[in-house]
Amino acid sequence: MEFTAQKIAEILKGEVEGNQDVNLNKLSKIEEGEEGSLSFLANPKYKKFIYSTNASAVIVAKNFTPEKPISTTLIKVDDPYSAFAQLLDFYNQIKLNKTGISKMASIPDSAKIGKNVYIGDFVVIGENVVISENAKIYPQTYIGDNVKIGENSMLFAGIKIYSECEIGKNCTIHAGVVIGSDGFGFAPQSNNNYKKIAQIGNVLVEDNVEIGSNTTIDRATLGSTIIRKGVKLDNLIQIAHNVEIGENTVIASQTGISGSTKIGKNCMIGGQVGIIGHLIIADEVKIAAQSGLSKNILKKGSIVQGSPAFEVKKYMHSYIHFRNLNNIVDRINELEKKHS
Repeated sequence: MEFTAQKIAEILKGEVEGNQDVNLNKLSKIEEGEEGSLSFLANPKYKKFIYSTNASAVIVAKNFTPEKPISTTLIKVDDPYSAFAQLLDFYNQIKLNKTGISKMASIPDSAKIGKNVYIGDFVVIGENVVISENAKIYPQTYIGDNVKIGENSMLFAGIKIYSECEIGKNCTIHAGVVIGSDGFGFAPQSNNNYKKIAQIGNVLVEDNVEIGSNTTIDRATLGSTIIRKGVKLDNLIQIAHNVEIGENTVIASQTGISGSTKIGKNCMIGGQVGIIGHLIIADEVKIAAQSGLSKNILKKGSIVQGSPAFEVKKYMHSYIHFRNLNNIVDRINELEKKHS
């Protein structure tokens, strides 16, 4: 893909200072810029690089005035960081704008395929699947019977979606995700064996959800495991059967959530958090990384840390004492010696 500086300025509603016809075919960091690349300057720490960069054009703030001669073309905008983010999104949309159905995909006659859909090589689609307009299904993905995929959703390579599950509109699901595998349900028997409990529910993923690579979301025993609209899940997360995650909650990598826990709206959960089953977590709760949650959090906006997790300010105070524990023990020993 190649654009002139003038075309980029039109996209970003900016103005060109320099050669408006210079051709740009890649994006780069300002300190690593090379001919044909477009970069940006938002952080003042990187200002020195604009005088030495080999980038053909740099996005800068409208009030930027060079202190010495520069060789690059400037594209002046209100907010360079936001403008560059907008450009990245524009670039990504073009790069990922695939359409067409591979002859090597397996699609039964009962499947309903919308307009402008992309289905890559070796995709396997089950009976009665619905794939809506502008959805993109990348190679080697499996979609089970009766699954529904919403408009503009994008499923990258190697995803497995088991039967009966539903994916909303504008969702992004990254490589290796498994949605709808069995929940961890086993009934202990008298002979110390375990009998599997059939998992006959599904997973419901609402609109505008993003799910990171190799995350797994188990189907419900009965009913649905629910990921509400706007949720963002990192890579390598485990969500168990009948969990419900509220709107716009974000969860970082390697977190595990046990069955039937209900998490509220707008929560933030750090990496490597462990949450036991059947808990209720209120809206806007923040759980620090590597915490272990073993009881309900019913107060909206709570911030907790530790394992078991408790209120973050109390945790910080306790941690100070913990770090000083050796000194405290030494002082106690000295006092005991004096009084013995």
